[in-house]
Amino acid sequence: MPNKSSKITAIVGAQWGDEGKGKITDFFAGEADFVVRFHGGNNAGHTVIVNDDIYKLHLIPSGVLYEHPVSVIGNGVVVDPAALIKEINYLRDKGVEPKLKISDRAHIIMPYHIEMDVALTKHQGKLAAGSTKRGIAPVYGDKMYRHGIRMVDITEPDIFREKLDKAFSFNQTLIEAFGHSATLDKENIYDQYIDYGETLRPYISDISVDLFNAHKQGSSILFEGAQGISLDVDHGVYPHTTSSNTVAGHLAAGTGVSFRGIHRIIGVTKAYLSRVGQSPLPTEVDGKEAETLREKGAEYGTTTGRPRRIGWLDLVQVRQAVRTNGLTEIALTKLDILSGFSDLPVCRAYNIGGKEITEMPASLSQFRKAKPIYESLSGWGKLTPDMIEKGFNALPDTLRKYVKYIEDQVDCPVTIISMGPQRHETIIR
Repeated sequence: MPNKSSKITAIVGAQWGDEGKGKITDFFAGEADFVVRFHGGNNAGHTVIVNDDIYKLHLIPSGVLYEHPVSVIGNGVVVDPAALIKEINYLRDKGVEPKLKISDRAHIIMPYHIEMDVALTKHQGKLAAGSTKRGIAPVYGDKMYRHGIRMVDITEPDIFREKLDKAFSFNQTLIEAFGHSATLDKENIYDQYIDYGETLRPYISDISVDLFNAHKQGSSILFEGAQGISLDVDHGVYPHTTSSNTVAGHLAAGTGVSFRGIHRIIGVTKAYLSRVGQSPLPTEVDGKEAETLREKGAEYGTTTGRPRRIGWLDLVQVRQAVRTNGLTEIALTKLDILSGFSDLPVCRAYNIGGKEITEMPASLSQFRKAKPIYESLSGWGKLTPDMIEKGFNALPDTLRKYVKYIEDQVDCPVTIISMGPQRHETIIR
């Protein structure tokens, strides 16, 4: 039986991704024994700032910047070996030696997946998700077709040859059927990925067993989600989603760790919202307000560098995140970026065809018609370092009312307040 002193905490996104999960994960990671990614791939990025150093990561969990925790890449993650090796070397160049474990069951992104991603994006047109063209959807597709190649396979040359023959032929046929031209050499791919297997072999492990044993022994395990609720392939704004489940419940499938041991589920929520990629965005703003928020908040994609679309806080979205994730609490980030606005519109519901809607619709046609119903809240002035030191009650009254309004609307406590990118710019209530 698991040791009752063991604590499992999950950190997930409550919006479109880019909420500040990397900073919040980093804040808690120093007390964790393991920090675990359980879905997605190198299409998602997270930025962590430690003193004057900026770290931009895509596959390795944010906890890698601490000496103690072991960073774990679960079986639900899809791994581009070249990108992972590059990230390991990037950290080494910055003086960080990763303590890393990679699930032997994690599926691998192959060159033909990236080519297939390009072909699919052209085919999907206006229904495309705004792909990063990293091969994410095709590798998850191969996983379901049972053509997938896993980390363990590239350490076993014979089985890799057998699987590659089948998968290469299948994907090449699909790529050609979409009218996309790609030059792919199967033998070069084989040799290259066998080399990747040798490089990554020391990190490959049955992490399900490793984490189970750690849990039994009372270890603290922190799960780091990627992206956010509206990108979840089941619960998000389909088809403008990613290709994996982003909700906390997926951590069991994505790692092999039972959900019964989850102690806290923290939903990271930005005080406004941003989004990279295509989809309706009911609270989207443009013009001077959007430019101000984009520049103050450095709202450019970690993975793509694309400028993010900007919107006011959407509590219909956050309400869904609370419900589907079973959030125990919210971490509210980037409140400092809203400083200086006299009025702050907050969307509490949608108007769809004259009806007030408080929950996210499944219908894409309805979501396209959604008009935000705003509550206008008063803004606040500059936030100073001494306010952080003194705690929540020292913050401006209007900011505290902003937090209270969110809590009341979504029925979930805001226990963490982030007012800057640094670890110390955080208030715990």
